Amino acid sequence: MTPRTEVLVENVKAALGDKVVGIAAALGEITLTLKAADLLEAMTALRDRPELQFEQLIDVCGVDYGSFGKAAWDGSPPEAHAGARFAAVYHLLSLARNWRLRVRAFAEDDEFPVIDSVINVWPSANWFEREAFDLYGIVFTGHPDLRRILTDYGFIGHPFRKDFPISGNVEMRYDPDQQRVIYQPVTIEPREITPRIVRVENYADVEKKD
Repeated sequence: MTPRTEVLVENVKAALGDKVVGIAAALGEITLTLKAADLLEAMTALRDRPELQFEQLIDVCGVDYGSFGKAAWDGSPPEAHAGARFAAVYHLLSLARNWRLRVRAFAEDDEFPVIDSVINVWPSANWFEREAFDLYGIVFTGHPDLRRILTDYGFIGHPFRKDFPISGNVEMRYDPDQQRVIYQPVTIEPREITPRIVRVENYADVEKKD
């Protein structure tokens, strides 16, 4: 860590105390992990404490850690191995202090992930939280208008979840007999496409001759 990031880490620890589940530095960035129950109080402190002054929320996104830490993945957070699947990740910016912080909070229930909305701390969270709700199914308690923002009104499921089928659950087409757009079960069988592997030497020259 650079001296500047060390100061940020120490300031965060001093401000939040035992609310800090974990804090790590990698590639010049700091990631803070909180419990969902402590999120609102901790976020308010990150905004209001003079030694931190994170007055701006620049992004919120959902993450599905359903298969994280398995197979080819290494270095996954211990919370993922403990069974926590869904998390909301926040990116904060302090213009006054000229530093950034990533904050992550895991929902306690995988079947019905719920996290408090930070819209009363940073109003810019509005559409970001709607996106995380739409794509991951994370419910943000206290959000005044939590509805889908990218998918259709009748969309089934949450397309960024790891267990969502690649082909989707339904398909949409225009029915000339009914003269309207209808939904129907997916008719395309899921398949894996193996890319062509070229092993012919001087392949480009062969293509030109053909």
